[in-house]
Amino acid sequence: MSSYRQPGVVLTDRRFTVPLDHSDPGGEQIEVYGREAVAASRAGEELPWLVYLEGGPGFGARRFVGTEAWLGRALREFRVLLLDQRGTGLSTPANRQTLPLRGGPREQADYLAHFRSDSIVRDCELIRLQLTGGAPWTVLGQSFGGFCAVRYLSAAPEGLKEVLITGGLPSLDAHADDVYRAAYPRIERKVAAHYTRYPQDVERARAIAAYLAEHRPESAGHRLTPEGFQSLGILLGTGSGSHQLHYLLENAFVRTPHGTELSDTFQEAMRSAASFAGHPLYALLHEAIYGQGERATDWAAERVRGEFPQFDAATALKGDGPVLFTGETIHPWHFDVDPALRPLRETAELLAQRTDWPVLYDPERLNANQVPVAAAVYHDDMYVDTADSLRTAAAIRGLRTWVTNEYEHDGVRAGGLRVLDRLLSLVRDEA
Repeated sequence: MSSYRQPGVVLTDRRFTVPLDHSDPGGEQIEVYGREAVAASRAGEELPWLVYLEGGPGFGARRFVGTEAWLGRALREFRVLLLDQRGTGLSTPANRQTLPLRGGPREQADYLAHFRSDSIVRDCELIRLQLTGGAPWTVLGQSFGGFCAVRYLSAAPEGLKEVLITGGLPSLDAHADDVYRAAYPRIERKVAAHYTRYPQDVERARAIAAYLAEHRPESAGHRLTPEGFQSLGILLGTGSGSHQLHYLLENAFVRTPHGTELSDTFQEAMRSAASFAGHPLYALLHEAIYGQGERATDWAAERVRGEFPQFDAATALKGDGPVLFTGETIHPWHFDVDPALRPLRETAELLAQRTDWPVLYDPERLNANQVPVAAAVYHDDMYVDTADSLRTAAAIRGLRTWVTNEYEHDGVRAGGLRVLDRLLSLVRDEA
C-alpha cells in the first residue's frame, strides 16, 4: 500500500485479489483496485467504511481532487473506498489491448460474462471482510452502481449496514427490449427540450448530419457518421449536457479554400465524445446488465429503434424534420466505427446472443429486506426509467425514496453534498 495527501484528505492505494469466477474460488485470480480516502484530521481514527460503486458499466471510480462533490460530506463520518469495479480503471483492465490475452472472441466473451453486478458484489464481500473485520458497511451506488447495490441486497444483505442509491433503481424483471422501448420516448423528450432551448441547433444538426452522410470523414481512425453524431445525445441526460451539446454544435463548420468543411475542432470533439477507448466495457456489457435467464439481449437497442422511425437520420434529412439525437444506446455499428471497439466486434456479438445469464435479483428477499435503504429518483432521468425505479422501490421493504426534478442523472456530482446529506437523513429516519 502507498499513501499520499491531497488538500484535506489522506489517500491510500489498495489492491485485492479475487477469483475471476466466484463459483471456482481456487481458480484464476484477478486484481481489484480501490482508493481509500479519509479526512486528514481523522486519519488515525477507527471509522465506519463506505464503499462507492460508480455508474456505468465500464467506468472506474471518479478521481476526486481533495474533498470535492459528495466526498467531503462522506469524509465527515466515513472512511471511503472508491472502488474500480473489475475490468475498469486499475482493476485488471479489460479492453482491446488486454482481452486478446484470453484467446479468441469465444474466450473473451466467456471471460466478460464474469464482469456483471453479481461478480462485483462478491468482490465487495471479499474486500469488506479484509477491511472491516466482518462488520457491515455502507454502500453508495450511482446509476449502475445502484443496480449493483440492489443485487447486493438480493445476494448478501448481511454485509450491509445501510444502502444509498442515486439514479440507480433497476427494473427487477424487465428484458432489455422493455428497457429501450421505454427509453426512446424519454430521449425524444430530452431532444425536444434541447431544441426548444436552442432552436438554432435544429438546422445546425441537420447540416452536420448531411455533411457526415456525404463525406464520412475520419478522426484518428474513428469514422464519423450520422448515427455516431446522433449518439452525442447521451449528453442530454446530465445537468449541463444540453449546454455542452450546443457549444459543440456552434463551431461545427469553417470556411476553407475548398468551401465549407466540418471543422477539425468539431471532429475532434465528436470523436472524443463518441469514443469508448476509456470505457469499452460500457459498450460490451451495456445490454448484458439486463440479461436474466435464457433470453438473449440480441442488440435490443438496435432492434427496438426500428419501432421509432423518427430517429432515422436519413429519413429526417429527406424531409424537413429535425434530426433526433439518441442516448445511452449501444448498436452493432459502434463496433465498426470506433477503433477501440473494432477488434471486439465478434466478442460483442457472442455476448449479445448469450442465453445463460444468471438471474440478478431476488424479489422475495427484497420484499423481506431489513437493511435501511434510501434512493434518489430523478423525475426526468433520461437514463433510468422513473416508473421502473418507483416499482422497484415499492418492492424493497423499507426503502425510502426522494423523488426530485431538481437534478438530472448526475445529481450526486452536481449537488453531491446536498444529495448525500438528504439520503443519509432518509436512511436514518431523520428527515
